[in-house]
This record gives sequence, structure tokens and C-alpha cells, in this order.
Amino acid sequence: MSYEARSLAPVTDAPTNESYDVVIIGGAIIGSAVAWFLAEHYQFDGSILVVERDMTFTNCSTAHTNSCMRQQFSNPLNVKISQYAAEFVREFKALVGPDDPEVHDVAVEHFGYMYLAADQPFAETLRVNQALQAELGAGTRIYTPDEIKAEYPYYNVDDLICGSHNKVDEGYFDSGSMFDAWRRKARQAGVEYTRGEVVTMERSGDRISSVTLASGRVVACGAVVNAAGPRASTVAAMAGFDLPVEPRKRFTFMVDVAEPLEGSRLPLTIDPSGVHVRPEGTSYMTGCSPNPDPAVDPDDFTMDDDIFEEKIWPALAHRIPAFERLKVATRWAGHYAHNRLDHNVVVGPHPEVDNFVFANGFSGHGLQQSPAIGRGVAERIVFGQYRTLDLSPLGYQRILDAEAFVETAVI
Repeated sequence: MSYEARSLAPVTDAPTNESYDVVIIGGAIIGSAVAWFLAEHYQFDGSILVVERDMTFTNCSTAHTNSCMRQQFSNPLNVKISQYAAEFVREFKALVGPDDPEVHDVAVEHFGYMYLAADQPFAETLRVNQALQAELGAGTRIYTPDEIKAEYPYYNVDDLICGSHNKVDEGYFDSGSMFDAWRRKARQAGVEYTRGEVVTMERSGDRISSVTLASGRVVACGAVVNAAGPRASTVAAMAGFDLPVEPRKRFTFMVDVAEPLEGSRLPLTIDPSGVHVRPEGTSYMTGCSPNPDPAVDPDDFTMDDDIFEEKIWPALAHRIPAFERLKVATRWAGHYAHNRLDHNVVVGPHPEVDNFVFANGFSGHGLQQSPAIGRGVAERIVFGQYRTLDLSPLGYQRILDAEAFVETAVI
């Protein structure tokens, strides 16, 4: 059967209806994942409105991502979330648009992550994590310094104790194509995207009954999904909730090197210094967390070039001597939606207001976790419970209880 194109629901400057079954606040990767999974769900036939303040998505976290996935986590749930992402990306066209010529396979490069340990405590952490990952079916293995040097001769391994590496379903994936396809297919399924900003909410007892846009337009809703990225705490406060999620600035530099690296393709390397680097075509993408690392305004994208000269370049030149001679081709600042409690996502309904649903605080993991979160939020809205992967340990109750979801593998 030939493909028959369906028209797209509009991108509007004002909602076309007075009420919607689901209003999603934020249309970047998480909001669009929820929109697509919900719109395509076999047991959902309701109306969906996505409210997005910037339809160019120029400054959202999605636009500034390093676009990678890994299974090297220490918590089993995070490993399973990433394994689903790898499965979903691998089958993307078949799942999202098997007959649609505008939906393509998602490009993937499995160069893997390489965590490097220069002290015994972190080496032991890597060994414990590797045992867990292997038990769950991940391909992680521990490398000795000699084994690292044999396969990746460009590394300086003199100060290393071990490395943890996984070449299976870890590395880069084309999240931009995934994002574009989700938005397009969601709109084909009837999801309406509107330019605007939610400024207040009406709460009636244990329900959010409506949201008000900056234009003054009031929109009634059956459920609200907070997918507002670095602005998530502002949205939560409209409903009367405290959410410990804030924008933290992250700097990325694209560099070109004078000497080609001989040996296997560079993995995404997490150096003991905290600097990370990965290949990007014939160039390399590198960055690190600033120190100190304060919360910033979500519109603050000012660069800190000193961090490259003072921390990143010295660490790169030490670990990979060929990087002594390099030049910065481009650089940018983006934001993590940083969860101060435990650096992990908060997902699912509020315990007392169950039509307010969180999908916030990914702390740098949002792209790779978006398939599982989109699926899970859709299940929670449709069924009132998770049906595939139980995400309840990542719920808001732990924020109320101040009980961290423990994850040691945080970059």
C-alpha cells in the first residue's frame, strides 16, 4: 500500500479550542516525546495542546545537547531506561513512520563511553557498576591500562588504574532527526502546537482545571504535563509545588586537532579531571562542568572562555598528547535542567494533584531518556499506572521525602 500523507495540525499563535484533554508545557524533546507517545497510543483519542514559548527551539536544552546515550549507570532503572532508548532508536523508522518517506532511520555511532579511573575508590565504583550492567545485559567491560593502550594508543595511561568501556548501544545518535520526526508525526496525529507561555494555573482542590497564557487566554485541561526544561520549577510553582530543578550552565567546544589519532575511534571519554571529549566527524566535541556551578537565569548563554584555557585544554593534552596542538572551531553555552536533590529526572503525577504530571530535572540525560519518559508518561495518563517500565522510584514523592534516587554515574 502506498503512503498517503496526512495533513499536519496547525502551529498556532493562539489555541484553537477552549479546552484540551492534555496540555503539555514545553515542546522540546521531552514535550514532543510525550505528545507523540500519547497521540499514537492505541487507547487514547483525546485532544493535546503543546504550549511552547519559542517555536524555533534555538535556545532550548535539546538544541545544545551532545546527543549521546549510554548504559553505564549505577542504578538498574537508569540502565533499563537507556536500553529502551537504544532499542527505540534502532527501530525508529519502523516504530514512528514505517511508510512515511519523510521519516528516516536515526543515525547512530557506537563508539561507546570510556570512563577512566585514576584512584582506587573510583576504580572500585566502576567495577561494581560493570557487574550490575553486565547482569542487565549491557556490554560493559573493565580495561586494564595496558588493554586501553593496546586498542587506543593515543591515550596517556600512566596515571590510570582502569577504564570502563561499552561499545554496544553506546555513543552518538541523531537526536535532531528523532525530535523533528516526533513533532511532525504528533501534528499528523492531531496534536496542536501553539506559540505562547503559561503564566498561571487554576487549581481546584486536587485538580488543575485550567492554565492561563501570557496573552490572557484561559485554556481548560484534563491534565497538565510539565516539560518546561530549565524553567520547570517556575511551572511547578504555578501549581503550588516546590521543584528543586534549576538551570545550570554547560559549555561545549568543538575543536580541530593537528595530528590524527591512530588506533580505534575515540570513545566518549570521561577523564578523571571531569573533562569529557568525543568525536564529531573529523572534529572533537569537549566540555566540562564549571566550578563553581551556580544556578543561572534561563536566558543567560554567556560563554566562559577561560574554562577552556584553564581546565579543558590542559586535561585533554595530558590524556591525549596529540591534543596539545588544537584550535577551537566553535563553542556554545547551554543549560542542564539540574535536579539539586539527586541529578535524576522527576517523572509522574503529583501525589495529591494527580492530573499535574512532572517530566523534569534530567540533569543532562534528557535526550537518551526521552523515549522511556515519553512512553511512561503516556501510560500514566492513559492507564493511571506504568505498564512497561515502572518509573515510580523517580516520582515526586521522593522530593517531598528528601530521599535521593542514588546514581553514582553522573557526568
